[in-house]
Order: sequence, then structure tokens, then C-alpha cells
Amino acid sequence: MPVFSLDPVQTAWCAELRELAVGTLRPLAARGEPGRVNRPLLAALAERGLLKRMFTGPPGVSPGGFPGAGGGSPAGCGPPPPGDPGDTGRALELCLMRESLAYGCTEAETALALQGLGAWPVARSGTPAQRARWLPEVVAGRAVAAFALSEPGAGSDAAALALRAVPDPRTGRDGWLLTGEKQWISNAPEADFYTVFARTAEGTGSRGITAFLVPADRPGLSGSALEMLSPHPVGRLVFDSTPVTPADVVGEPGRGFRVAMDTLNLFRPSVGAFAVGMALAALDATLAHTAARTAFGGPLKDLQSVAHQVAEMATRTEAARLLVLSAAAAHDAGDPEVPRRSAMAKLFATETAQYVVDTAVQLHGARALQRGHLLEHLYREVRAPRIYEGASEIQRSVVAKALYPRHPAARRRESGT
Repeated sequence: MPVFSLDPVQTAWCAELRELAVGTLRPLAARGEPGRVNRPLLAALAERGLLKRMFTGPPGVSPGGFPGAGGGSPAGCGPPPPGDPGDTGRALELCLMRESLAYGCTEAETALALQGLGAWPVARSGTPAQRARWLPEVVAGRAVAAFALSEPGAGSDAAALALRAVPDPRTGRDGWLLTGEKQWISNAPEADFYTVFARTAEGTGSRGITAFLVPADRPGLSGSALEMLSPHPVGRLVFDSTPVTPADVVGEPGRGFRVAMDTLNLFRPSVGAFAVGMALAALDATLAHTAARTAFGGPLKDLQSVAHQVAEMATRTEAARLLVLSAAAAHDAGDPEVPRRSAMAKLFATETAQYVVDTAVQLHGARALQRGHLLEHLYREVRAPRIYEGASEIQRSVVAKALYPRHPAARRRESGT
């Protein structure tokens, strides 16, 4: 798949998604309550097959398969590993969906992405029973998923998790009790289940973390909503000796950090796609405004200072889009440098979107700051992606860490020659 252009089918599909986002999903989003899960919006995404498509991949590709998903894989078989022919196009599909929905309705984009983020570890690494219980409900829009990684003292430094999973004295080796907190968890506290990352071994860094599937009605689990700048639901979770068993483990005990990183490597480029969608919406609004608005005897577009800013907005947005598509193609091809390329895509696209939206607000003037204006909405939405799923500073560290071992001078220094 060329990363520099889309084929006619993909282009038409993206146009359909934009129309769907503006004509159908945006009104549903407007009727939702800020900071709360919008279940009618999720139902609309499910009815149009978009939630299912996150997990089964593009048409013509063998889906990962789970009960209720359709496709040729046996029930209970998880999605294939990156680079397997059955995984072809998955990251690119996700990026195209997120970019297109974000252009017309950021709430719909976020609702879709959060379902994927919360449920992908289960689809990827869960047991047949876990997948059979939850994935059909997720793709039908009936169950809300959440990815519970961040903590009050462990945001960007995910390996520093403090949520503890200690052996349950009532069951010995056959269970654990979760004690601690998670914070800034999207869809909390309204999700129906959480993919929770907890420390099962002390003093071993990322190697002592285990992923658990924790239903929301599990004893000892409570939560509260947080009031945030962006309108989607974010909350805090408290685990007070919440019981989990080996049947709740996602993947292998002690290997939960890998489950988290596999998920983030897929979703980081698509966060960039979300940012690109917002940047494109801001750019189009700016083109329309500067072509129609008159000042100093003519349209704003005829002022060189304005035209050059618009050109810069368009150039950066196009570069960000290409970087996102390249990272998605690398993921689908099983490229070993996926972490670096995903980090580059998220970093550049989110920083670009911040610049483009801010410049659009400046060129629109005071009207863009009015509550309800598209740019006012985008201005609030565009800030968070530079922080979540690894802040920009973390992405720079990931990129630099990957670059130095490849350089001959660095290799010579490490070898002492």
C-alpha cells in the first residue's frame, strides 16, 4: 500500500465518514452531556459497523475473529500479530476512521477510539472466554470499555505503576487483591469493564506488571468523574482490595507492560490521525473565512501575511498526515521500528494540530472564541492529545533512544573502539 496516496475506494469511504460525522453523529453528540459517556452515539457507531471494523479490519482481510464478529477465524482466536497477512491494513483503517470522524465530529471520533483502546488488549491478548464475553458487546455499542494505565504518580512513566496486586489470602496463589488508584482514565467511572495494569512483583520495573480485565461491578471498585477541559468523560478509579483471579489476567502474569505497549504502538499513530482531522477542519474553516472576510480594502486572503500563514498551516498538516500514514503502514507491515515511527507520528501530528488550530483562531479573531464556534471547540479538544498516550516529551525520548544505537559513532563508543 503506497503511503503517499489513498486508492479511490479509501478516498470515497473517508468522504462518506465525513458526511456521516457532520450529518448524523454531530447532532447526536450535541444532545449528549459533556463529560458523560454518550451511549446513543456509541449505538450509532455500532449500527454503521464502525466499532466492529476496528477489530475485524478492512473488507477483504481475514479478521481476527471472535464470537459475533463474523469472518473466517475460529471463535475465540484473537487478532493475528502485526505483520501477519490477517493484520494488513488494520492501523491504516483506524487512522482513516479517526481522521475522517474527527474532521466532522470529534466526540464521535473519541467515542470510537476509546472503545478500541479499552478493548484492544482483550482482543489482542485476552482469553477465549474474555473475548466471547465482552467483544461482541463492545462492537454492538452495548458495553463501554476503558484502558486504565495512568495513575496520580505514574502518567508518562508507565513503568512506575503503584497499583498493587497482592496474593489474595483467601485463595493463595489463585487470586490477587488490587489496591490503589488510577487517574485520568477515559470513560471512567461509567465504563462497563476496565483493562487494568497493576504491579504483581515489586522492584522489577516494567517486568512486574500484569494486565487484568476488571468488570465495573467488581467489589471494592469505585470511581468519580473529573472535570476536564475536553468534553469527553475522564475519571478516577479507586481499588479497595478488589479481587481478581487468573481468569481475569490479560496475556501472561508479569507481561502486562508488553500488552500496554502493543496497544499504544497501534493507537499512537491514530492519535496523530485524530489531530490531523482537527487540523484539516481548522484549515478548511480558515480558507472559507479568509476568502470571505474583508479588511483593509480586500479579502484577508490577499494580505501576504495571512496567505503565508495559511500556506504554513496547509504544509504542516500535509506533512503530519503523510507521517501518520507512513507509521500506520509500518505497523501493518510488521516493521521492527514501529515504536519510533509511531512516536514520530504522534509527536509531529499533535504539535502540528495545536499550531494550526491556534493560528486559525488568531486569523478568525474574537468570533473564534465564542462558545459554540467550531474553533472554540477545537481549541479545547486539541490540547489533550499532546499529553495522553505519552506526552510529546516522552515521544521525543522514544525517538532519540531509537536513533542513537543506529548511528556508527554511538555503536563505536558502546563497543569501546
